[in-house]
Amino acid sequence: MTHEPQPIDAAAWNAEHYRARHAFVFESSADLAGSWLEPQAGERILDLGCGTGELTARIAQSGAEVVGLDASPEMIAGANAAYKDVTFEVVDAHALAYQAEFDAVFSNAALHWMKPLDTVFARMADALKPGGRLVLEMGGAGNVQTVIDAVNHATHTLGLPEAPHPWIFPSTGQLATLLESAGLRVERTHWFTRPSVLKGEDGFRAWLEGFGGAWLAPLSAADRAAVLAEAEAYARPKLWNGAEWVADYRRLRAVAVKP
Repeated sequence: MTHEPQPIDAAAWNAEHYRARHAFVFESSADLAGSWLEPQAGERILDLGCGTGELTARIAQSGAEVVGLDASPEMIAGANAAYKDVTFEVVDAHALAYQAEFDAVFSNAALHWMKPLDTVFARMADALKPGGRLVLEMGGAGNVQTVIDAVNHATHTLGLPEAPHPWIFPSTGQLATLLESAGLRVERTHWFTRPSVLKGEDGFRAWLEGFGGAWLAPLSAADRAAVLAEAEAYARPKLWNGAEWVADYRRLRAVAVKP
């Protein structure tokens, strides 16, 4: 069954904050754009959910023609400012209209924002040429579970309405089913842990402010501040190692081919 996309306030993204505080998101996935994707000169490649464009530019260094898409005008503005020789456009993944135009579709750390995924994978499959490949990494089952638990604990403790998080973190089996339902053949999957350092003493709050803005947006400013403080207190004994915050990232990668 296909459902309407869940609204995400794409304009709420801050490209400068993202680069300064969350660079690990693209730095830790450099090999995904390299040995997993294996871009070749002359190929046409789509980077879906490209953010500020670091991996898009890396892929372009192979000689491939790369198009980077993101739903956030702020992120695309940051990408255009940094990488003037690469094409970037503001596009909602659910509205992709390409037909058999790309040798590969690439996506890092973006698909878990894109409910419903069945629609997105169908559009990605349409964009691929026959024999083309989809290479992705996203949050997998259990990703940032302690962060989610901390916010749930905070809202409950403070007597506030429950705030459902905005992400989808599938298991390996769930992802394979989604890809196969889109007409793709799954060739490789990998679920793994990636403990991720959140820079600074305020790293936990910075992460929530950077990635949880839409999640906490329904709260008043006072309630949001209270939730951040209570959630941080809950998470500290679990994620603070005495010197830095280390988030419990769980990642899921896949390679699938369009027959």
